[in-house]
Amino acid sequence: MMKFASRLSSLYHGRSSGLARSWPSLSSRFVVAASSASSVPMSLSSSPPWNCSIIYGDSSTSTRLRFLSSQPDYTNYETWHKSNYEQPSNSHSLPSIHGHPHQQTSRDLHADLPRTSVLMELSDRVGALHDVLKYYWKYDVNITRIESRPVVYNRDSAAGGQSRPKFDFFVDFHGKVGDPNVNALLKELKGMTDKLLVLDEKEVHWFPRHISELDLIANRTLDAGTDLEADHPGFHDQAYRQRRSKLAESAQKHRVHDEIPTTEYTADETETWGLVWDTMESLWQKYACKEYLSSMNLMKKHCGYSRDTIPQLSTISSFLKLQTDVRLRPVAGLISSRDFLNGLAFRTFFCTQYIRHPSKPLYTPEPDVCHELLGHVPMFADRDFADFSQEIGLASLGASDEDILKLARCYWHSVEFGLCREGGKNKAYGAGLLSSFGELEYSCKERTEIEIHEQVGKIDGDGMPLCPEIKPWDPAVAAMQDFPITTYQPVYFLAESLQDAKLKMRRYCEMLPRPFFALYNAQTETVHIDRPVRRSMGVPEASPAG
Repeated sequence: MMKFASRLSSLYHGRSSGLARSWPSLSSRFVVAASSASSVPMSLSSSPPWNCSIIYGDSSTSTRLRFLSSQPDYTNYETWHKSNYEQPSNSHSLPSIHGHPHQQTSRDLHADLPRTSVLMELSDRVGALHDVLKYYWKYDVNITRIESRPVVYNRDSAAGGQSRPKFDFFVDFHGKVGDPNVNALLKELKGMTDKLLVLDEKEVHWFPRHISELDLIANRTLDAGTDLEADHPGFHDQAYRQRRSKLAESAQKHRVHDEIPTTEYTADETETWGLVWDTMESLWQKYACKEYLSSMNLMKKHCGYSRDTIPQLSTISSFLKLQTDVRLRPVAGLISSRDFLNGLAFRTFFCTQYIRHPSKPLYTPEPDVCHELLGHVPMFADRDFADFSQEIGLASLGASDEDILKLARCYWHSVEFGLCREGGKNKAYGAGLLSSFGELEYSCKERTEIEIHEQVGKIDGDGMPLCPEIKPWDPAVAAMQDFPITTYQPVYFLAESLQDAKLKMRRYCEMLPRPFFALYNAQTETVHIDRPVRRSMGVPEASPAG
């Protein structure tokens, strides 16, 4: 840590041999996300007075070093909410670089202060970055984030076939064009850089910036958990509907960092759970991927999983938080694809607590606690799967409606109905398969080439496909593949492994025309973005735009 901090200091103050040689491969991505009252060009020590994440690495691998500071940690929701929504805006003046970092509030992290992003192109030479950054210090401009990317250039097109390497630096700072100090800074930078662009503020769909803002979307249910369709098995069962209403009310009262209350499941509910467990257990051994089986053993050991007991969300969430930094969040019913995927960006899974009607224990028209806890939850104990899910979530932040649809399809064909290759056989890792006895066998059953040729694309008398088509996992193809919700899937996507699924999803997300690059800081439970945006579309109630 000390050696790495010293190299960063050398980079800023010109003591290195050049930009590219100051880092372990600056041809890769370099990011410093700083949230402090101090400007970046300062000598770093083992305990710097600012809080930052430094990332370097290629698109598939990154290394993070976090510098801890006295930056307040708003783990208490009430404290955070009061700081962000109850204090008048004029109480949050722009911090001075000479001030104390503990005086800064989390409003800075939420982009409530005016912020500007610029793109600076610099040639690689000793001290180049320091010569530019000193003007931020000079004009009292507080940098909140800096990222470098190499400029792709053609050596042969340069005179004599030689050209000095160049780097683009994306810099976020507090202030706006028109402020005297910002105008003075930009004037200086024009003469110091090969290229300088001011990036306009972009209007995007509202998205949470801090985990506590999930409270604003958790109750935007498409149904209230009690609005059953006429063909629902429990439509005419008043006792069942009252039970659903009680669980929905409890979920709607939940807030971030609250302890999830214990649910006392009835004997009938536990019996339904046991019937599903008994039906699925032998099928898991035959068709579930090894990660699921390993995780299920952990759930049995640490979370009370058994056929005779419906485990509690609070116990599971605490275990997952330690295992993979994933948490469960009670929800009253179905929520939109955008809101659900936004939660995954914070490694938060919105989870129902009601159970299917006992008259049809092996059927449910919507996600219930059997689907959630037997299908989804065990997979979240696997690090690759949890990372994979978060990749989709981060890509959903601020995304267009068109891209949300693409990501929702990718989620459906992977997290819900994904297959992976294992030992020469197809295994399931999707929750929709791992909680459905009929479709699990249908999707993974071995068939001869003749059977596949004769049955693909055909349906039986009940409208179910006779044989699925298996396609290689390709998120770009999955994003365009529609799907039915009332029959078995006619198409499944097969990954070589969970690692393969994750890396391909990451590459696909990087190719999407995203409005910004998002990075989740688990320490502060905050999403950092690389340009100023205005969250003006689809703003939830009680949330300020910005």
